[in-house]
Amino acid sequence: MPESAKNKKTNPFVTLGTTGLKQSSGYIDEEWHPKLRGTFGPKVYREMADNSSTIGAIRHVIKALVRQVEWRVEAASAEREAQEVAEFVESCLADMSMSFEDFISEALSFLEYGWSYFELVYKLRKGPTKDARTRSKFDDGKIGWRKIALRAQDTLDRWEFDKEDGGLRGMHQTNTYTGKSAYIPIERALLFRTETYKNNPQGRSIFRNAVVDYFYLKRISEIEAIGIERDMTGLITMEVPIRILKQETASDQALFNSITSMLGQLKRDEREYALVPPELDTEGKPTGFKLKLLSTGGRRQIDTNGVKLYYKTGILQSVVAQFIQLGMGNVGSFALASSQTDLFAVALGAYMDVIASTFTKYGINRLMQMNKIPVEHWPCLIHGDIESPPLSEIGAYIQALAGAGQLPEDDAIKRKLLEIGRLPQPAQEEGKVEKSNVIPGPPLRGKAG
Repeated sequence: MPESAKNKKTNPFVTLGTTGLKQSSGYIDEEWHPKLRGTFGPKVYREMADNSSTIGAIRHVIKALVRQVEWRVEAASAEREAQEVAEFVESCLADMSMSFEDFISEALSFLEYGWSYFELVYKLRKGPTKDARTRSKFDDGKIGWRKIALRAQDTLDRWEFDKEDGGLRGMHQTNTYTGKSAYIPIERALLFRTETYKNNPQGRSIFRNAVVDYFYLKRISEIEAIGIERDMTGLITMEVPIRILKQETASDQALFNSITSMLGQLKRDEREYALVPPELDTEGKPTGFKLKLLSTGGRRQIDTNGVKLYYKTGILQSVVAQFIQLGMGNVGSFALASSQTDLFAVALGAYMDVIASTFTKYGINRLMQMNKIPVEHWPCLIHGDIESPPLSEIGAYIQALAGAGQLPEDDAIKRKLLEIGRLPQPAQEEGKVEKSNVIPGPPLRGKAG
C-alpha cells in the first residue's frame, strides 16, 4: 500500500466506493441475456406469464394464497394516542380511490418483473367535495392518500441516480401509447424489489431462472405440434417431368413455382384437394406427373412428453413450486406435498414481508411526517400467515401443553388460536387494551376504497 494512502484521512460522512451497478445515464446493463436487455425484459416476462400454463398455475397459486392473507395496521404501543394514530392510517387505506386489495395485487407484479414502482398521491381530507384532491369520507383536515398508483414496468424509460453515491433519485416514465412522459422522484414513490443486489432498482424476476426452460419448452411444443400435423396428414410427394425440375423455359418455371406452393399448403382442412394431370395421357403414355402420400415411420425415437415434463419441472423448481405437479405422474405422497407447500409458503411469506416493511418505511412513515405525528406513535403494516396449520395439529399441540400443565392463560394467545381457527373473537371489556397482538380496528381485507 502506498505511504500516501496509509496516512490519508477520510471523512466518515462521505461515501467513498460504489455498488458496482452497471448503469449509464440511467440505463442499467446488468442482464447478459440479449432477449432480456432493456425494454425486451418486461415483454418476455409478460409473454411467459400469459402464454405458459405452468407459469400461469404458479401465478394463480400465489394470488390465491395472498388473497386469504389479512393485513392490519399495528399500533406502536398500547397507549391511547398510538391506537388513534393506527386507526387514522387504517382510515387512510380505506379512503383511497382504489381498494387496498387492488394495491396488493398490483404490488405483486414485482415478483413477475423483479420490481414494481408506485406513485404516492396525497389529498387533504375535507369531506365529500367535488375536487379529487380534497374529496374524502372524513373532514378532519388531515393529509391522507388519494391513491397509490402503479407505474407499469413497460413504461420505464430510464432511472435517475445520484451522481455522488449512486443512490436512486427517481424513475423517468414514457407512455408510448399516450406520448406522455413523467418523472416520479423516489420521495413520492414506493419501490418493491425481490432483491437489492448492487442496489439495482430493477431487482430480479422470480422467473429469471425459468427463462431458458420456457423458451426450450415453447420451441419443442411448436415442433411437436408441427410433427403431429405431418404425422396425421402424411408426407405428400409429387413426381413431375424432368423438364419442369430443370425450369428451362418461363412456363416450366411458373409451373414449378405453382406446384411447390400447392404442396407446401396442402393439409387436412378446407383446402384438402390437389388438381394434377393424370399419370397417362390419351395414348396411354406416362405424363411424368404422379401425386402420392407417404405414410409416417411410426413412433419417434424421442419421447417429447418426457422432454416437456423435464422443462416444466425446471420452471416449477426455479420458484420452489414442484407441488403443483405432484399426482400428475402417479407419484408423490401427501407428506411430500405438505413439506413442499410449506416451503413455498415460507418463500412467499418473505416477499410479503418485503411489501409490509417497504410500505411501512416509505409509505406510512412519510404520511406521519406530513401530518407531524410524533415518531413514538408511528404504526406499521403487518400481514397474517400465508397458511394456517391444520386444526388437528393445533389441537394435538394444545393437548400436549395441557398434559404438561403449561397451557397459558394469556388472552392474547387465546385470541391467536381463535384467529388461526377462523373463529369469532370474544368481545373485549370496555377500556381494556391488549398489550400484544394489538389489532386497532377490523382487518383491512375486503375494504372498498
